[in-house]
Amino acid sequence: MGNKEKPAVSGEPVVLLHGFDGDTLMAVVRAVKSAAGEAGIDSGSIAFTTTTPTNLEWKIKALIREVRKEHEYFQKNDGKQPD
Repeated sequence: MGNKEKPAVSGEPVVLLHGFDGDTLMAVVRAVKSAAGEAGIDSGSIAFTTTTPTNLEWKIKALIREVRKEHEYFQKNDGKQPD
């Protein structure tokens, strides 16, 4: 019972976007990053994702975990894709 489990989902920010075209999507990302900076939040800590036919079927907890995992990977590897 004294076993401390990790939270099911981290408290790190994730923004999920759905239904935006490319230009509008980028405008929204820039606006969120700007607002985060004004609020004293490191905009680099925010993981952004869009919906896909695959992830629309996922539970939100699984989606958040995967997005954070990918974000952390890219942060550590200067945005380089895995081999």
